[in-house]
Amino acid sequence: MPPEVLITGAARGIGLGLAQGYAATGARVVGTHRPGGTPPAAIAGVAWAPLDVADPAGQRALAEGARGRPLDLLVCNAAIYPARADRLDDGFAAGDWAAAFAVNVTGVFLTVQAHLPRLRAARGRVAILSSAMGSQARAPGGAYIYRATKAAVLNLGRNLATDLRADGVAVGIYHPGWVQTEMGGPGAQIDVATSVAGLMARFAALDLADTGCFRNHDGAPIPF
Repeated sequence: MPPEVLITGAARGIGLGLAQGYAATGARVVGTHRPGGTPPAAIAGVAWAPLDVADPAGQRALAEGARGRPLDLLVCNAAIYPARADRLDDGFAAGDWAAAFAVNVTGVFLTVQAHLPRLRAARGRVAILSSAMGSQARAPGGAYIYRATKAAVLNLGRNLATDLRADGVAVGIYHPGWVQTEMGGPGAQIDVATSVAGLMARFAALDLADTGCFRNHDGAPIPF
């Protein structure tokens, strides 16, 4: 059987690039998109599934539909970046904080939790897309909500790595680079293909010796 890969937030940008990349290797790929949204055009080897990552019932339903199939790689990519232009004095509404933590942090936890039996069966790997903006050692100011969620999901990933080591499941946390996507903008430093190639190499190298790592797409370690 070909390896199975699940990628959240795969309808565009880096997630879509990863879905295409893994399908090209012959893997069985499941990519999620927001409920009510239109999935991308058919890609050979990719099955599309609607999923609100912050909805426990939706998470359970997706996992139940795949019961009995070991999961070799889970890529937690889905994320939002609200309030990016807000001012410290009068911006960053409470609702934006709640929405971002629901998707960027709780959504990652719920995804991993729902698929634990499948990950354990495969002794699989979990790749969490965080950001260098979540590094505690780098604090240039601004982007408070996004930075806070990416710092939180880094912490989540590090703790999952500790708890899942005994199950043979490795967890890595990664910065995809500043990428030319809808989120990153046209002035970003690298294109999607460069980010995807680097991330796929990092995911392939992830093992229990490196579990809990925080790395750039090119393999460089990022300070916590």
